[in-house]
Amino acid sequence: MTIYVLICLCLSLAGVAGLQFFYLAYLERIENEHKKRIHELERQCRFLSNKLHDAELQIVEQAELIDAVYEDIDDDDEVWADVIEDR
Repeated sequence: MTIYVLICLCLSLAGVAGLQFFYLAYLERIENEHKKRIHELERQCRFLSNKLHDAELQIVEQAELIDAVYEDIDDDDEVWADVIEDR
């Protein structure tokens, strides 16, 4: 009778070891998928950072252009004010 108990115990332990092995394989697969996802997110972050930097440069250029245009317009207003006062 004790031999049957020992055989059952050995088979149970082998089953638990097999279950742990497959669970470990599952966790490794999940870890690899997470690493791939992190790599993809880092690549997308770099792309978006570059795009943001380009957009900021464009905003600065447009602000300089607008300032230059308004400086020209402000000078013209003073000339028109002198012309109107002369009449």
